[in-house]
Amino acid sequence: MDYLNVKALHIIFVVTWFAGLFYIVRLFIYQTEALEKDEPERSILSNQLAIMSKRLWFAITWPSAILTLIFGPWLLIIQPSWLSMPFMHIKLGFVGLLVIYHIICHILYKKLQKGETKWSSNQLRLWNEVATLILVAVVYLVVLKNTLSWVWGTIGIFAFAILLMLAIKIYKRLREKAS
Repeated sequence: MDYLNVKALHIIFVVTWFAGLFYIVRLFIYQTEALEKDEPERSILSNQLAIMSKRLWFAITWPSAILTLIFGPWLLIIQPSWLSMPFMHIKLGFVGLLVIYHIICHILYKKLQKGETKWSSNQLRLWNEVATLILVAVVYLVVLKNTLSWVWGTIGIFAFAILLMLAIKIYKRLREKAS
């Protein structure tokens, strides 16, 4: 398979992996909130959300992660010179963080499938933003590549993180006022 086909497949599975990660944590939030409801609403919601989570996790998110982690190294085999570029080392570090994030999500998934949770819905909302920060970092690194640009991109990521946290706090206050 040639470079452009491998690159296209890598991008497709990165997109579907992130889509799965974004949505699974949203389902975790709903599952956590469902566990706080009274019966029979609790059981009905919990059962439906468990089914949705299982289908998303094993039909989309895990396969996308695996295929991303196949096509990414394949690109490096085709273009080994990228491994001598600083941006690639940093990008691979963020990919490592994404894999850790995925594994933690898997642990959360398994607990929630049993009806257990130690995380509040607000903690999960913050957790959901970690994947967003990793996505922003990786996109900046891949697009900008040079050292000075990634430094500014990293500063931008931290500014973006601060704005996200502020937005979450404002959203929480608005929700509390509405209820």
